[in-house]
Amino acid sequence: MRARRSAIALSAIAAGSLIGIVGCSPASGGGSGDEQTLTVSYIRTDAFTALDTLMQTTKEQFEADNDGVTVELQPASANDEDYKTRLALSHRSADTAPDIFYQDTTTVRADAEAGYLLALDDYLAEWEDWDQFSDAAKQAGVGNDGQTYAVSLGTDTRGLWYSIPVLEAAGIETPWQPETWDDVLAMAEAVQSSDPDAVPFMLYAGTGTGEGSNMQGFYQLLYGTELGGDALYDSESGKWVVGSQGFIDSLEFVQTVYDEGYALPVDRALDPNVWQSVFGELFPGDALGATIEGSYTPSFWVPGGSFEWDSYADNMGVAAFPTQNGDGPGVSMSGGWTLAVGAQTDAPDLAFEFLTMALSFDNSLSYVNENSQIAVRADVAADPSYTEANPFVGAVTEFVEFTYFRPATSDYNQISAAVQRATEAVITGQASPAEAAAEYDREVESIVGADQVIAP
Repeated sequence: MRARRSAIALSAIAAGSLIGIVGCSPASGGGSGDEQTLTVSYIRTDAFTALDTLMQTTKEQFEADNDGVTVELQPASANDEDYKTRLALSHRSADTAPDIFYQDTTTVRADAEAGYLLALDDYLAEWEDWDQFSDAAKQAGVGNDGQTYAVSLGTDTRGLWYSIPVLEAAGIETPWQPETWDDVLAMAEAVQSSDPDAVPFMLYAGTGTGEGSNMQGFYQLLYGTELGGDALYDSESGKWVVGSQGFIDSLEFVQTVYDEGYALPVDRALDPNVWQSVFGELFPGDALGATIEGSYTPSFWVPGGSFEWDSYADNMGVAAFPTQNGDGPGVSMSGGWTLAVGAQTDAPDLAFEFLTMALSFDNSLSYVNENSQIAVRADVAADPSYTEANPFVGAVTEFVEFTYFRPATSDYNQISAAVQRATEAVITGQASPAEAAAEYDREVESIVGADQVIAP
């Protein structure tokens, strides 16, 4: 999952608030027959119910197989960033730290370094299903010390989702596959001319949608510039990139989209719940040309989804988002979440058993199908119910061939916030692309230090 996107925010938390969770501990009375409680922390919102379904199912299975053990589910109705804050606060004490929890791939290394996560290598060596996980999925849970601290639930890709009726009305032939950024802007111009009331191209930007602004917006641009996968973070030197023309070019594209009126008005674009308009109103109402979104997109429209839409398969198309100048197959961003075991758990064996039960073949298959995720288990990816889950599974799975992952460093979240502020400064007119890029460079150097940045 997008990183599952910040645009699913339903509520914010007050500073210093904690998830009401307790660690796994024996009940009063002593002896081998004592009851135990496992606590499980994760996100649940109206827009993201698949994980709750998975946890409810696993709880029932686990309690049936383990007499005397109660699984206490602790779902949090919060966006990604608020959930991470709550989780970090809960880790401060063994009394509040959960036994099993939903863990973002971008924070695995930092949280492992902080001592929050239990190393799982010895357990994984005995788990026969571990061989079914792809190498990329295995790497998602690896810490800086090379040990594995989390197991992937699934991943996602990003693509250019478009309305077939809207594009065809504008004279654009479908299936549509733009080759360059200019092709995307030409589509937006054609849609605007064809239907002035439609939104030609909704490009997420700013701080309102948090990490979603980057994953479904700016990074799709930045990683398609000259430096490619090293445009944000230079993999060879292990340093953050500053002073790049690609960063400025990407901001200029964002500026064009908003200055030309192709996107929603800025005040609506900065609404954390703008995604609801995209999925619930604009696409179903033939009022949006295209947007960048994740492989999970169909999950909103399928029966039981947040915005059921019977004709989505006939009305929608998906294309790879192009590179700046057409010198590559396309650009995709991938994120994903994992399950981890808390380092402070009193029952690591039971906690790992719950984790493996949640990630069994049957449970994994149900989860990725309900959530329109990209499978990370080979046996799940080969199952007919996965390959036939929705008409777009094949296309979005192909994007894995050219997808990129965010740098999993302890500084990443601060860098991400700086990127969001840069795009917001541009769309609100507070800064030109060059000015916003320069301010971003200053922020990055302040965050990581002058010796941890590199210029192209």
